[in-house]
Amino acid sequence: MKPEIVTLETSSLVLGFDRSSGSLVKLYSKASNWNVIKRPKLGLSWRMMLPLEGKRNNEAWGHKQPDAPRCECTDERIVFTWDSITTEFGGKMDVKVTAECAVENDQAVFRMHLSNRSGCLIENVYYPYIGDLYRTNNCESMKFEHGSYIAMKTYSMYPIFPNCQGTHSVDYPTLCVEDHINPPMNPFGLISDNNGNGLYLGVAERRMEAATWHAEYLPGWRNSNDFRVFEEDTAAGKDAYTRFAVGHLPFVAPGDDFDLLAFSMEAYRGSWHTGASCYTKVSKQWNRLPAQTPAWAKEPHSWLQIHINSPEDELRIRFKDLPKIGEECKKYGVKANQLVGWNQGGQDRGNPSHTPDPRLGTFEELKEAIRQIREMGIKLVLFAKFVWADQSNEDFEDVYKELAIKDPYQNYYVYKGYQYMTLSQLTNVNTRRLIPMCFGAEKYREICNAEFQKCVELGADGILYDECLHHSPTLCCFDTSHGHRYGASSYGWDEDLIEGFREMVKDREFLIAGEAVYDFQHNYYDLSYARTWGRDHKPVSRYIRPDGNIMTAVTGFNDRGMINQCLLNRYIISYEPYMFKGMLSDYPDTVDYGQKMDALRTDLREYFWDGRFCGGLGGSVQLGDGGTLDSYAVYQNAGGRQGMVICNYDEEKSVFVLPSLENGRKLSRYRLVDDSGLTPFESGFVIPPRSAAAVI
Repeated sequence: MKPEIVTLETSSLVLGFDRSSGSLVKLYSKASNWNVIKRPKLGLSWRMMLPLEGKRNNEAWGHKQPDAPRCECTDERIVFTWDSITTEFGGKMDVKVTAECAVENDQAVFRMHLSNRSGCLIENVYYPYIGDLYRTNNCESMKFEHGSYIAMKTYSMYPIFPNCQGTHSVDYPTLCVEDHINPPMNPFGLISDNNGNGLYLGVAERRMEAATWHAEYLPGWRNSNDFRVFEEDTAAGKDAYTRFAVGHLPFVAPGDDFDLLAFSMEAYRGSWHTGASCYTKVSKQWNRLPAQTPAWAKEPHSWLQIHINSPEDELRIRFKDLPKIGEECKKYGVKANQLVGWNQGGQDRGNPSHTPDPRLGTFEELKEAIRQIREMGIKLVLFAKFVWADQSNEDFEDVYKELAIKDPYQNYYVYKGYQYMTLSQLTNVNTRRLIPMCFGAEKYREICNAEFQKCVELGADGILYDECLHHSPTLCCFDTSHGHRYGASSYGWDEDLIEGFREMVKDREFLIAGEAVYDFQHNYYDLSYARTWGRDHKPVSRYIRPDGNIMTAVTGFNDRGMINQCLLNRYIISYEPYMFKGMLSDYPDTVDYGQKMDALRTDLREYFWDGRFCGGLGGSVQLGDGGTLDSYAVYQNAGGRQGMVICNYDEEKSVFVLPSLENGRKLSRYRLVDDSGLTPFESGFVIPPRSAAAVI
């Protein structure tokens, strides 16, 4: 009997569900005439795991349920309800599943409510579930991308599908994303082909829950030598297909109810910027910036980061000698200095202690050095770290072990740590192991508050909280003695920690910065610091947070390319000669070019500092030889006028560029970073090698 299909439509998608099973059997992109699901028989609704004693991998599949779900539907919403479920090895269980797809903000939003009255834990749920992720028409390649360290990470899905896990781990080539690069920390993923046809999946609410991206290619590779999949729809008499899901780790205990993190779906056609726009049109409902950001941090400026000690005892600069760093910053017009390794034991040792290292001087000597630097007009920001406890600390067993994030076996997780300088560390022999701590434990947050207070009492202008973006290798904590539920998200109290810090400095100007902060963290961090090397860097955080302060490392000794990237993406320069162990005077060519770049965007700040970053949307750059250039960004000022930054990253060749705006307005003047003023042009102009132009 032919299944009865119920449908929903958005402006970009048509979704069809089998009324008898709840399976998503039709997914059609109007944006690109793409049958995302080509074979309805492969459609899926959901999948979940409820471990049994002696049979952990006990699964239930929505489309295999013996009883059809109840179905309620309108033009805007379809709801399927299963009053109980049947698992493959545990039989019928008292679990009520309510799966919903609704049209909201012109997107298909998937929600699921679980009511667990069984005796089992609901550990994993796959939903929404695309059972047949079919390639687009005339597709040469397909990929999946998601945010990672303020940029994008890419996985090939066609014609090759590498296995992210070992072949010992899974039955099929599998993509499964681990810990901190998961949603909701990186809130959306893009499935796209080489022609700009794409499918967006992203979080539909601002909430911290454990989730991941999961895909499998069945039945397996055609050629494992290069991970090549089949072009044909069948292989060895079997269907050849990819299935893709949002994987949730809710750990719903017996007797509990739980709502999965909601996800939305939308089709698009265009670049990754277009795909990311599917998120920004929704996230503007909950995004904001901190109200307390110091005024100096909102101005065009640059930093110097300098490291004075490591776990291997470099002891580079004593506290009483630190004012010479301030003198260098003042000489070169650098506004702020980030001091790293000042704490006892040096960088990545002794965490979470923020006691000054007595081998470098006393607390009062550091406080006095900070005072002198501040008197020069230089802001002093202290490197800080709260996510870890150093396993080698003498008090680890007595103080920190009980507060560490625990796995389901009640063992604490161990992070690999970092290696410094010596051969013993670089070969990972004597690395200090770092133990992720649970912010859900109020006792640990109190310890962090006490350590943060030391930074405040030293008179610093702020902190830069290193590795605030993750709790690797954890996603969840299973130690209920901390005062939270079993399997709670490790990220659930990140905001509480910073709000506690904010309360402690509410009566003074104090910067709270963090490393590569994930999207939600922009709401309560004043600045995000990262490293963004690479000509192919995709500035995802800048695009989805156009008003956020973002800073990146500049380490090269004639680093015009990175400084051009700073102009392109409105990144603050963090000068870091000798891998942030040198002084500004160590690389004069880089500092000279950086000063010119900062002067340019100060002069033209209405566009390139105060203006809105639009990325690659709204304009294009043709080359004189007929090609195109993609290293450009469009900015829009408060009055609606647009300008562009165009970079020539080539080391040797000049390029003749012909920039244009989609709105038809003519660009008529440009300024190279090396120039002191604007130059008029008609249709195009030349950008020398390793240079960049601001165009208005």
